[in-house]
Amino acid sequence: VQLQASGGGSVQAGGSLRLSCAASGRTFSSYAVGWFRQAPGNKREFVGAISWSGGSTYYADSLKGRFTISRDNARNMVYLQMGSLKPDDTAVYYCAADRSWPELRFAEYDYWGQGTQVTVSS
Repeated sequence: VQLQASGGGSVQAGGSLRLSCAASGRTFSSYAVGWFRQAPGNKREFVGAISWSGGSTYYADSLKGRFTISRDNARNMVYLQMGSLKPDDTAVYYCAADRSWPELRFAEYDYWGQGTQVTVSS
């Protein structure tokens, strides 16, 4: 499975942004997809994940209610909708795929996209 994250950019605090993760590979629907983020000087942080079918999602407690993950297996796409953005959300965002569910540990993910930069200004 190959992944490519896109949709990052600059937004003001309080704004919204939707990130996309495009996947290639016929077995994509067999993988759960997680989103992670990493700010400069910080460790990679779990954002949330979605199960193979899209029927289950799991979010970091601090992000619940602001971020929503969805997927469209027919298009091999996963989305991260981010709302009420804060400067602390500034980071490079990555999508990753793994067969385990739920999986919060970035080291356990098998496949990674290249990351997309999100910058939130105050």
